[in-house]
Amino acid sequence: MKFASIQILFLLLAISALHAQTYVGIQSTNARLAPLIKGGEDTLRKQFEAKGLQWPAKYIYMRSFKYEKELEVWVKNDIEDTFRLFKVYKICRTSGKMGPKRKQGDMQVPEGFYYINGFNPNSNYHLALGLDYPNLSDRMKSGATDPGGDIYIHGSCVSVGCIPILDNQIEEVYMLAAISRQEGQDYIPVHIYPIRYNLANSTTFLKNQIKDDKDWAKFNDRLQTSFDYFEEYHRLPVVAVDSHGDYVNR
Repeated sequence: MKFASIQILFLLLAISALHAQTYVGIQSTNARLAPLIKGGEDTLRKQFEAKGLQWPAKYIYMRSFKYEKELEVWVKNDIEDTFRLFKVYKICRTSGKMGPKRKQGDMQVPEGFYYINGFNPNSNYHLALGLDYPNLSDRMKSGATDPGGDIYIHGSCVSVGCIPILDNQIEEVYMLAAISRQEGQDYIPVHIYPIRYNLANSTTFLKNQIKDDKDWAKFNDRLQTSFDYFEEYHRLPVVAVDSHGDYVNR
């Protein structure tokens, strides 16, 4: 029994060590990521220091805005802290139009509340971070229609429903996400909004798009409530999905 306990202890230590290396250590053996990890960490550390931010970021949060073509990265180091803005990246290509993604092949960029569920260092688009589209709301709202999938934040500046940024930018975002995952953040949230709701021109544009579409207006109101909450508190809104597939802010 004592020998078996020792074996179990070594197994748990091995699993723990493997987990600690999954996102940065193991990926550093990838030919594409090796030079990024070697020099990228030092570059990011200097950027953090210049902005008075603690390195490394243990928690990150991303917001994307379709109309303004921007991707924000927010950071913090304690669960009780409020988020602070690290950087805004320009989205270099768009597809589709305002409104949520509801079916395969509609070229739409999703709108709603997601998290990163995959790291692909061998992407055809330089590097890619997968999003958990379709989420529960997307599946319920799509009904019998195939909602599609394979939505990423990636490089190469091409888009068929994804969020593309330049290659040197995805290198930074990818590494920030990898490090926060290694630090223990299992769910890295990514919230995708049609507009910045605090900009008058953007709000006017979206209202003209929605017009008399009550379902779209209701969907949009739920997004704005979450946007407003974060703007005020710099804390993540708590969002659930009700029996109709609608987002519910708590």
